[in-house]
Amino acid sequence: MSGEFAVIGLGQFGRAVALSLVREGAAVLAIDQLEERAQLVESEVDAVACADATDERALNELGLERMSCVVVAMGARARETSILTTSLLRQRGIPRIISRAANELHARVLLAVGAHEVINPELQMGQRLARNLAHPTILEQIALDENTNLVEVATPEQFIGKSMNEIDMKRRYGVSVIAIRRGGQVLPQVAGDERLARGDRLLIVGQPASVRRVASLA
Repeated sequence: MSGEFAVIGLGQFGRAVALSLVREGAAVLAIDQLEERAQLVESEVDAVACADATDERALNELGLERMSCVVVAMGARARETSILTTSLLRQRGIPRIISRAANELHARVLLAVGAHEVINPELQMGQRLARNLAHPTILEQIALDENTNLVEVATPEQFIGKSMNEIDMKRRYGVSVIAIRRGGQVLPQVAGDERLARGDRLLIVGQPASVRRVASLA
């Protein structure tokens, strides 16, 4: 991973983001107003700073303009601070600002003042849990757009031993199989004569209702 990243707000979420970026090979500057929070990650990131991100002089000293992305990771109790911080970062021309939102209204305000993206970890985890409970055979799901999902599903029992031509997923179910996960390998080009084995996982693309239909067969 190339580029330099800054994470502002080192609560549980902010620390998780910072340390995950480090594990991916990124250079990370971790920032928090509380010194004890900054000290928690001091030995694991490239640099730490104890600073008030709403103080323009402090921002000038941090040199955030060189960052390829800044994550504003402050929690729900610091909504006003996150809004002001996001606005100040946008004024500095940061190429990518990702801000944490506490709710939909907060998200709209963050976008209005300059965030390029907003995330709500609690909402997203709640939605993911609900999907997993409602569709336990869907192992992973990514919404590519409003009408297209990429999902990983367990191979239905009735497909085992059959070739892709025999199953004919596109015609019967309206989905496309883009890869098969078999053991520790991913088969990215699925031939028509490829036969499915027990334990295979299918990576399929299609409309939400169509992929749910396939998942319900497993």
